Amino acid sequence: MGSSSRQRAILSEQSRPHLKRYVRLQYDPVRGAWAVLSPERVFWPDEVSLDILKLCDGRHTVFQIVDELAGQYDAAREDIAPDVEQFLQEWSDRFLVTL
Repeated sequence: MGSSSRQRAILSEQSRPHLKRYVRLQYDPVRGAWAVLSPERVFWPDEVSLDILKLCDGRHTVFQIVDELAGQYDAAREDIAPDVEQFLQEWSDRFLVTL
């Protein structure tokens, strides 16, 4: 019996994250909230998570995403970078974001 293993993608500041082709953001007017839809799973991201995911378009680098969010939240880049990077790495590990 063969085993298949997936090499873990490791995030860098030059990564250009984007949602996997089978994952999409969709606004649910009934709940008045954004949902992340993937096969057989639905996630209800909080405001900060949603802001990160909206920038995962394959054009923005992680560095640019952190800069954009630092400006939006009037926060120091070094204060938010670890949280943004951890979030993106976790979503990559869950097969929801491509790095």
